[in-house]
Amino acid sequence: MPVIESGRVGKRGTLVIPAKLRRMFGLREGSEVIAEETAEGILIRPAVTVPIERYGPERKAEFLLSNAVDADDYERAVKEVRQLGLDPADIVHRPPEVS
Repeated sequence: MPVIESGRVGKRGTLVIPAKLRRMFGLREGSEVIAEETAEGILIRPAVTVPIERYGPERKAEFLLSNAVDADDYERAVKEVRQLGLDPADIVHRPPEVS
């Protein structure tokens, strides 16, 4: 059965979420939430944050070389890796299997 608790809206629209609900959903000071309009009113839920991975030249080269699907695609990847200023032989990767 869902837990129903009441909260209070303070100055500047600050919403106080009851401690029981904060604990249930792992909300702490500074946690991000999403406020969404629904047919029933406002839905407030924890926001999920995903770290952004920034790819450097070596990681891009690894991706290009490892994801080539055939010999022609692999040759294109080798050229792109060289344009990045890297030697494809120095990049850890799996070339495509040739049938």
